[in-house]
Amino acid sequence: MTNKTEISARLEFWRKALQALRKAYLSLLDGEVKSYKLGDRELTMLDMPGLMKEIKEAEQKVDEMEALKSGGKLRNAAAVIPRDW
Repeated sequence: MTNKTEISARLEFWRKALQALRKAYLSLLDGEVKSYKLGDRELTMLDMPGLMKEIKEAEQKVDEMEALKSGGKLRNAAAVIPRDW
């Protein structure tokens, strides 16, 4: 398992990535720009569904990193055994 400083660095990375994705999405949504340059990618209104998917993935990563940083687990596992009584 990674240490707290690595988790903090990853959390900061995903927060910045999420912030950039949200800024691009809102700029396109508000009609401020016809295309938005994000790094080496140029996004247009046609890229909105893919951009929304990336935002959701980044939000999940931020949630996972925050859970790890606070000492929680990533996921809880549960087993279900179906029985016919």
